[in-house]
Amino acid sequence: MKNQLVFLLKLLLLSALLSALIKYLGPSLFIPATDLNALIIVLLPTVIVATILISRMTTQQQN
Repeated sequence: MKNQLVFLLKLLLLSALLSALIKYLGPSLFIPATDLNALIIVLLPTVIVATILISRMTTQQQN
């Protein structure tokens, strides 16, 4: 139970940090409005989370 709470707190902190970076640093970046860039921006968080979860799953299966 404690491990799950720590994981959720880490996830919340990371999400808040990412949100702040997007809010304050995002407007200063010049990213062209193309279909490919929109697709990358939409799918990248899903790919990152899936990669982390798969790596955690394989680590737990090995132990």
